Amino acid sequence: MKKITLLTAIAMIAFTTNAVAQSTAGTTAASSATVITPITISKTVDMNFGSLVATAAGGAIVLPTTGVRTGDAAILAGPDGSPTAAEFTVNGEVDYTYAITLPAAPFNVSNSDTTPATMEVGTFVSTPDATGVLALGTQTLKVGATITLGVNQASGIYNNATDLAVTVYYN
Repeated sequence: MKKITLLTAIAMIAFTTNAVAQSTAGTTAASSATVITPITISKTVDMNFGSLVATAAGGAIVLPTTGVRTGDAAILAGPDGSPTAAEFTVNGEVDYTYAITLPAAPFNVSNSDTTPATMEVGTFVSTPDATGVLALGTQTLKVGATITLGVNQASGIYNNATDLAVTVYYN
C-alpha cells in the first residue's frame, strides 16, 4: 500500500511541475480608442423653384445646385423669391469624409387651393456629389432637383415640408 501512495505522490509532483513550467508572454499590448465628433446635418435654406407658368404642354424645370433653372416650361422671375437649391450645413470631425444619401424616390408638392393639385419633384443632385470632406470640420451641401408641371397645371403655391430628406454618414 505504501508503494502505491509513493507512486501517486511522485506522479502528482510531476504534474505540478508541468503546470508551473508554463509562462506568460514576455511583452504586453496596449489598447486604445479614439472618439470622434458625431456628424450632424442641419438645413439652412429651403428648396424653391421660384415662379413658373402653367402651359398647355406642361413640362419639367431643372433646378441645379447653382440655382440657375432650365427647362421646357415657362420660367419667370417673380415676387415669390429667387429660385434656390436646398442648402444644408454638415459638421463633424476635421478632414473626415462622409457619404451623402438623397431621396431615392420622387415626392409630390401640393397646393392648398380649392382645386387641389400636385407636381412631382425628383432626379435629385447634390454638390458635393456623393462624398464630402469636412475640411475644418464643416461643409455646405446643396441639393437640386427637377419639378414636373402637368398640362395646364393649376395655379397656386405648392409645398411639401417633410419629404426632402438628406442623410450623411462617415465613410
